[in-house]
Amino acid sequence: MLNHNHPARPYPELDGAYLKMLMLRYQQGDAGAADELVSLTTPLLSRYLYATSLRALNLDDLLQECWLRIHRARSSYEPGEPVLPWLLAIARHTRVDFFRKWQRTSGRELELPDTARTPEAKGDTMQTKNLMNIISTLPEGQREVIVLLKLTGMTAEEVARATGSTPGALKQKAYRAYQAIRQALNPEQGAE
Repeated sequence: MLNHNHPARPYPELDGAYLKMLMLRYQQGDAGAADELVSLTTPLLSRYLYATSLRALNLDDLLQECWLRIHRARSSYEPGEPVLPWLLAIARHTRVDFFRKWQRTSGRELELPDTARTPEAKGDTMQTKNLMNIISTLPEGQREVIVLLKLTGMTAEEVARATGSTPGALKQKAYRAYQAIRQALNPEQGAE
């Protein structure tokens, strides 16, 4: 079951009101606001793209394409709406389009890496590595929901908006993902 009492966001500098103000200034052509928005949100977008794409090789290309799309779409942002779900929806579509194109042009299947850890997580424990490997094997929709809920600290409603889903469908995906993770971590409990 989803915990509706969300802890503090992992990125406290991504205050909703401040991001809204930056986004409005960015829409009005303020280059300083654009730079600050990029600076504040790129680490989150990078981690999201890395964790959901399972292919770090193209991370820089993905991130660059994502920011190009954000720049082109900035006028579609509705003032007053949360910025993170809007940014992450664009990142999600960028990732999907990028890998569809990559699969068409390369003729190869995506391969799972040894680990789905982010570059910043190099010193983590074996348990964390195991958990990230388990998450990397989840179906794409479940993996994306877990990454968004746990990495960004967004609410279920915000993640639903970012993924184009309903809160109910999102909660069902999260529940199934949590069940799969529990089963993988404690296989003997599932055999009872």
